Amino acid sequence: MKKVLGIETSCDETAVAIVTEDKKILANLVLSQQEHLAFGGVVPEIAARAHLNHIDTLVREALQESGLRFQELDAIAVTAGPGLIGGVLVGVMTAKAIAAVHNLPLIAVNHLEGHALTVRLTEDVPFPYLLLLASGGHCQLLVVEGVGKYKRLGTTLDDAAGEAFDKTAKLLGLSYPGGPAVEKIAKECTDSAAALAKYPLPTPMVGKAGCDFSFSGLKTAVKRIVDRLPADIERRDAADICCSFQHSVAQMVNDRTERALKKYLSLYPGQKSPTLVVAGGVAANQMLRQGLEKISARHYVRFAAPPLNLCTDNAAMIAWAGMERLLLGMTDAVDFPVYPRWPLDADAVREH
Repeated sequence: MKKVLGIETSCDETAVAIVTEDKKILANLVLSQQEHLAFGGVVPEIAARAHLNHIDTLVREALQESGLRFQELDAIAVTAGPGLIGGVLVGVMTAKAIAAVHNLPLIAVNHLEGHALTVRLTEDVPFPYLLLLASGGHCQLLVVEGVGKYKRLGTTLDDAAGEAFDKTAKLLGLSYPGGPAVEKIAKECTDSAAALAKYPLPTPMVGKAGCDFSFSGLKTAVKRIVDRLPADIERRDAADICCSFQHSVAQMVNDRTERALKKYLSLYPGQKSPTLVVAGGVAANQMLRQGLEKISARHYVRFAAPPLNLCTDNAAMIAWAGMERLLLGMTDAVDFPVYPRWPLDADAVREH
């Protein structure tokens, strides 16, 4: 039974995990950095230093929790991009050192592929499936045709959905990360219809051809509303704004996803189990999930999503992507590069 250790350091979570070929998670440690709370966002240099301070301890703890030694592992998988390059380098150099010392195969994992394949760690989802990948830095609709095989149907033209959540939370004086904070206070809204009427927000791209997203206009609209309010925003107003904001995001995501779903079904007819998968941190939002479940049911498509703890950045998804690649013989040379930008679709250009 093969076992892979995964390392994830692309943003502000230092994470190490070990998974097995038969989909058991033997260890899954995530250290969320608290150093960034005062800044309302991730500071790259601080993130890199924190990864450096904690990565060795997490590797040691993951081995202890799994009851394994390095010699009992079959490969080391590590995020090689995209992400904050300083943090990515910390994880990659740690993985390369472990692999060199213990003579283990190395697997360079695209962070986005980690999200894309996570659902196959927790459920039996055959290729090809449609993926909505929505996180702090990414918002894409892709067909996952196989390991390393992706067809992009739509992407954001400017900001990611998670970035819009973070900006809205910051404007309203809520905590970071913004997604959970906005979702929590939106539930305090007692009259959603009145909130939408009081604080109407745009839904860019809805009804337009294609499957691309745009969130910058929504962010700007929230800022204009907040600028008209007193500096000390009442919690009731914050709840109403968050309710309206979530409603707009849901409309945009639902519209774009349904268009992509129709295209996916036309491109791959006759499937036994057509599936819509949602992954990434924004996928934890329950309002968005409910809308996507309704769309799936309307088109007689299975809906699948990883557990909430595997939606946000973690190393189990990197270890599993590494396992999928290892089983196909897709390992990497020790001198593989890192990528600050690394799109999943082969037609796009990677940046060193």
